[in-house]
Amino acid sequence: MSKSIIVIGAGDALGGAIAKRFAREGFEAVIVRRHADQLEPLAQAIRAEGGKAHPFGVDARQEDQMVALFDRVEAEIAPVEACVFNIGANVNFPIAETTARVFSKVWEMACFSGFLAGRESAKRMTPRGRGTIIFTGATASVRGGKGFAAFAAAKHGLRAVSQSMARELGPQGIHVAHTIIDGAIDTAWIAENFPARYALKEQDGILNPDHIADAYWTLHAQPRDAWTHELDLRPWMETF
Repeated sequence: MSKSIIVIGAGDALGGAIAKRFAREGFEAVIVRRHADQLEPLAQAIRAEGGKAHPFGVDARQEDQMVALFDRVEAEIAPVEACVFNIGANVNFPIAETTARVFSKVWEMACFSGFLAGRESAKRMTPRGRGTIIFTGATASVRGGKGFAAFAAAKHGLRAVSQSMARELGPQGIHVAHTIIDGAIDTAWIAENFPARYALKEQDGILNPDHIADAYWTLHAQPRDAWTHELDLRPWMETF
């Protein structure tokens, strides 16, 4: 039976790696970010490997757009078997410079839109009694840091949403998981902005998106007698 995964926040690194990983397992990869034209390279890469990709431009903060996305995927592509919420919104502002607009925007991006993704997934999965919902968290999900009040508040909130959903939906056959990505990921942004940290790549000192994606697939494939709710991933040399 055809099945789909919706990856919200399908960028060039982790989101793309997750979409590719599930596409290799036969999933219809529904890749989502705000501007659909930015998804074309990823869609082509998935198709080049023999997979199926469906790019959508959606503002994940807008309830009507999220509802329409899930409705369309269910009606035109395939039942939603998995959903990964992968929007980051990692910003750094001193507290005195954190405006109400910044705080609200970060919360909308990293928490509220995650709630919408989880709710819409649950609506489709619950009647079928199966499905996987994974929320991508960060170090900020469990502790705030200097300059990260807005980001930490949003990520703490997303973690709370995932915990509540897991307790409610687990007994209904829906696997809800939250990952804590504790460390720098191999991205162009890290290479450009943190060259010293990026140099640790040669020592396996930053996270490889493909390896994180493998962990996400493992979460989805877990038998329901041994589900993981929270999984932390970090390089071997990361202090914690």
